[in-house]
Amino acid sequence: MKTNYIFITGGVVSSLGKGVAAASLAVLLQERGFSVRMQKLDPYINVDPGTMSPHQHGEVYVTDDGAETDLDLGHYERFTGVPTGRLNNITTGRIYSSVIAKERKGDYLGATVQVIPHITNEIKEFIRTSEGQTDFALVEVGGTVGDIESLPFIEAIRQYANDVGRDRCLFMHLTLVPYIRAAGELKTKPTQHSIKELLNVGIQADVVLCRAERDISKSDREKIALFGNLPVSNVIAAVDKDTIYRVPQALRDEGLDDVVLKHFRLGAPKPDLSRWGALADFITSPDRKVRISVVGKYAGLHDAYKSLHEALQHGGYANKVGIDYDFVDADEIEKMDDTTLAQRFNKTSGILVPGGFGARGTEGKIRAIQYARENKVPYFGICLGMQMAVVEFARHVADLPEAGSTELGKPKDPIISMMTEWDTTSGKAKRAADGDLGGTMRLGAYPCEVVGNTLAARIYGKKDKGEIMERHRHRYEFNIAYKEQLEKAGMLFSGMSPSGLLAEIVELSDHPWFVGVQFHPEFKSRPLEAHPLFASFIEAAVKF
Repeated sequence: MKTNYIFITGGVVSSLGKGVAAASLAVLLQERGFSVRMQKLDPYINVDPGTMSPHQHGEVYVTDDGAETDLDLGHYERFTGVPTGRLNNITTGRIYSSVIAKERKGDYLGATVQVIPHITNEIKEFIRTSEGQTDFALVEVGGTVGDIESLPFIEAIRQYANDVGRDRCLFMHLTLVPYIRAAGELKTKPTQHSIKELLNVGIQADVVLCRAERDISKSDREKIALFGNLPVSNVIAAVDKDTIYRVPQALRDEGLDDVVLKHFRLGAPKPDLSRWGALADFITSPDRKVRISVVGKYAGLHDAYKSLHEALQHGGYANKVGIDYDFVDADEIEKMDDTTLAQRFNKTSGILVPGGFGARGTEGKIRAIQYARENKVPYFGICLGMQMAVVEFARHVADLPEAGSTELGKPKDPIISMMTEWDTTSGKAKRAADGDLGGTMRLGAYPCEVVGNTLAARIYGKKDKGEIMERHRHRYEFNIAYKEQLEKAGMLFSGMSPSGLLAEIVELSDHPWFVGVQFHPEFKSRPLEAHPLFASFIEAAVKF
């Protein structure tokens, strides 16, 4: 099998939605019978985004093999259903680390190591991992054409097209066509300059995808085609939509998949996007909604909880209800009296505390958890949200008023503490309290033994007991020394690691729906196949 390559670049400004556009094109190709693989080339010098603040980068997406990756890989997996891993995302940091390591070993036989050919060759080797794997490889280049950081990647994909043959490669360039309200018209000049910038580094765009807030006229398309040296049919409008799940149909209506297949001289049946249309229609116009309060500390940062937000929508779709997404700033809860807190959650049907790091806002999260527990509001705790649920229960039910986490201080009863050693498929993994932060967490998919006759067993469809695999990203664990004391107080540990030393799922038997999980189920939820925990949580919220 020879793989065809589609390289996606961006111009004018960042955050135009290259990841969604690439994933949507992948859906169109899948629906026409082709297999796809997706990769992301990130120009930043970090080895991975694991140590980057959500304010800088949004959420960190985690794959089964433990890679901490760009959030666009979440779009890739949710849209295509194809799992990703370390070979689907690479950064400048990883490229340079690999090249320097080879130089130190003498692999370059004394040559002067340079950007061309050594760095570009390393990038091409990464892209080449797709060869022969699928019909199409869609490779997204992060950043914006013209950025100094992106130049080695742009040069590498230019070379790659020469290496495998121009007939097996297509360059798709996504740009912004801004609407100037004072002039009352769209302006194509930024797109013209962006295409020219791409030409300056040796790449002729085969398709120009024009992001705009309103439709692009025929005359504007003709102007872009003229300056871009391509047929007007290859200038595709990408007009803003009310949900990202409407983008595949929008690009289909513009004929993007036909243009792509024509370029590669391929034919295929027309795609059936009826499932995506039904999903988009429901999400934008649900018959009813249920309010879910997410208590976190990244107020206003939608991308910080991207997978979580999508997973809640998937759970809503599974229950035929829309989600009224209510973000609650954990810092603000700390300042509320009990009356104000009750008023804040008065219309809430479910409370969720997501993962996170650091002490800020944790006492507010604990107050929200206490409210959910005492008032029988469905509660879902993820990672830190599970740990804080255990802390809250220990303090107020299990007679451990000074319980806490060693991540947040030096509590008298450290019921959450750093784990320095744990089992992996390749042996023991270790970490030190004063060691590197990057890449030292418990990362990726690990098995969990679900206890029979529990809410967790019912949610996962395990009649007695059984094993599940879920993705982790955390540095601290429940201190197993306190398990017996919490069990006597009424907390049920319904999911444990096969060794029995790590708590994976906790629940309360005297509560309608109170579940905390140490892993991140949002990473495995799909639009048309909601993760069972999210589907069950929303079902409980509907009944509340």
